[in-house]
Amino acid sequence: MNLPTVFLVDDEESVRQSVSQTLQLADLNVETFSSAKDLLPRLTPEINGVILSDIRMPDMDGLELLNECLSIDSKLPVILISGHADVSTAVNAIRKGAYDLLEKPFSNILLVDKINRALNQRQLSLENRLLKEELASQDRIGPRIIGNTSAVKQLRHLIRQVANAETDVLIMGETGTGKELVARSLHEQSKRRQNHFVAINCGAIQEQLLNSELFGHEAGAFTDAKQKRIGKFEHANGGTLFLDEIESMAMTTQIPLLRVLQERSIERLGSSKSVPLDIRVLAATKVNLKTAAERNEFREDLYYRLNVVMLELPPLRDRRADIPMLFQHFVLVAAARTQAEMPALDSNAVQVLLKHDWPGNIRELRNIAERYVLLGESFKFDLNALMHSTESQNGLSLPDQVSNFERAVIEQTLINNNGDLAETMSSLGLPRKTLSDKLKKYQLERKQYIK
Repeated sequence: MNLPTVFLVDDEESVRQSVSQTLQLADLNVETFSSAKDLLPRLTPEINGVILSDIRMPDMDGLELLNECLSIDSKLPVILISGHADVSTAVNAIRKGAYDLLEKPFSNILLVDKINRALNQRQLSLENRLLKEELASQDRIGPRIIGNTSAVKQLRHLIRQVANAETDVLIMGETGTGKELVARSLHEQSKRRQNHFVAINCGAIQEQLLNSELFGHEAGAFTDAKQKRIGKFEHANGGTLFLDEIESMAMTTQIPLLRVLQERSIERLGSSKSVPLDIRVLAATKVNLKTAAERNEFREDLYYRLNVVMLELPPLRDRRADIPMLFQHFVLVAAARTQAEMPALDSNAVQVLLKHDWPGNIRELRNIAERYVLLGESFKFDLNALMHSTESQNGLSLPDQVSNFERAVIEQTLINNNGDLAETMSSLGLPRKTLSDKLKKYQLERKQYIK
């Protein structure tokens, strides 16, 4: 990006010399022009600077120059100078899109302050535009896996490579790294994309209900089975089934799951009839299943059956260069959803984001972005507090750190869902009793989050 510059336009040489000297003494780069028309060839959407122009000039006045500037880039800051300022001139200039209006005579301190503010705004505008362009350049088929680091580029390449294969895929990554997003991307880029993508969180369903949820049941199969139920496998027939947190699946369910993966058919509970399946299974885990199998915590034969292709997702701390782009993306999404104005992100805040370790990975970053959009300027303290909160947790035990993060996630989800417990259960993938227990544990009351 070019050096930030003040483009000064005034037809009086003495004014150009005086203002230029003032700005240079303030360590600002200045280019001067005796007429607006001389500046026009320099104007581009990428211009890095602010226009400082007198209003009353021959050939083309400052208001006409303002129109030209804004037609090239509506975000280009233009400060107008008038020796004949009146209310109508000021109102007209601001209505047309001027950044500000200065009335002669003005103090040097005021001039430098307004110029610095305008230059900062321009820097943010150009940086935001660059991030948006980078976001737009990412893959557009299916959910976007955003990032330019080598690990993310390799991940996108592998997704494209195996998307149309019929093999099952194991997705491994820490909590919050985007395992379901990768699964959806695999589905959307495959020939199965016209059929169902069915996701089930194996850790969020009670063990005694999981078999029924996966395989379905016939009426009368057990006490509460009053009518036939189609399970997730059947519902996903022709499409993709995503088994999240498969490491938490009970051993009693792993046995019939292995059989389904091998035979591609199921039997509903209470039935002896086999239902053939045309299905692809994607499984996600946050632990090493091979290690779990060695400890007899996971079936070894199921691990090898699932692990035909493994996609490993890097934690956010290992792809810090992607943080500004990801944060910008989440801010844009949150601003669009809440119809709020997108707050600018200054360079200091970006540095704080880059230094944070992000134990909750992308999910934590998304929550921070949403909170930033909702709270705006008042959230600057919280952004800076991220570093202190990380440092303060260094002395805590792992269970305490996990509890702190879990509480923050639940609280943010309640905020996002306006205190709606059903929506919060769905967002977090938690049964009602589990959520209720955690609300009591962390002393969170839903009424606090109802707007």
